[in-house]
Amino acid sequence: MEAESIPSLSPLIQAADQWGELLLLLPLLVALEAVLSADNAIALAAISRQLRDPQLQGRALNLGLGLALAFRLALIAVARWVLDFWPLQLLASLYLLWLCVSNLWPATAANDAAGEEHAPEPGTPHHDRGLLTVVGTLALTDLAFSLDSVAAAIAVSDNLLLVMAGGVIGVVALRLTSALFIRWLAVYRHLETAGYLAVGLVGVRLLLRLAMPSLVPPEWVLLAVVALLFLWGFSSRYPLPDPSEITP
Repeated sequence: MEAESIPSLSPLIQAADQWGELLLLLPLLVALEAVLSADNAIALAAISRQLRDPQLQGRALNLGLGLALAFRLALIAVARWVLDFWPLQLLASLYLLWLCVSNLWPATAANDAAGEEHAPEPGTPHHDRGLLTVVGTLALTDLAFSLDSVAAAIAVSDNLLLVMAGGVIGVVALRLTSALFIRWLAVYRHLETAGYLAVGLVGVRLLLRLAMPSLVPPEWVLLAVVALLFLWGFSSRYPLPDPSEITP
């Protein structure tokens, strides 16, 4: 979810035809993007954590989101033609659903089989992947999330500069919030699951827009469900290690 997709912002965005008004709107866009991109940010954070080295995680986010920015700007530039191409939206929705299922199903099966006493060390990523694979996954994930927000932005504003500024702000906000979520994922045990469930919801919403538009829930319903998921995600911490078991 992105700030451009909130209908209540449409009058402000449509009025931003002058540079002065644009500069006044940018701080608002920054704040809103940081909040509304949380579902995207947590997915990107979980993907980057598949690299165990923190330096590689940061490098992957920088490269992946740099590539994602190029994809976003290209998508905005050709949005009038590309966004009506339904196979692209179908691929994006199926990709998000695959990302949700592929990351939650193995973890659930492993936890059920192993039990609490054999659970992995708190905050440990499930597996380690190559840098280029993670960078590509980060860029594709952001592109899939961007289809909905770019379509909404183009629908409410003909100001290409403003829409592109929103895209740049969105990527910068994602970089900052993803770094925060990387740390939080090592603390809160349900946060990664909540994030991938939110990814699945976005995929379902894109699929409904193609197959049954009349069943697409309002934006505020999706926001409310995602907020509840995140409340659950932050509801439980990993247990602290027993000091007696820590070797000096």
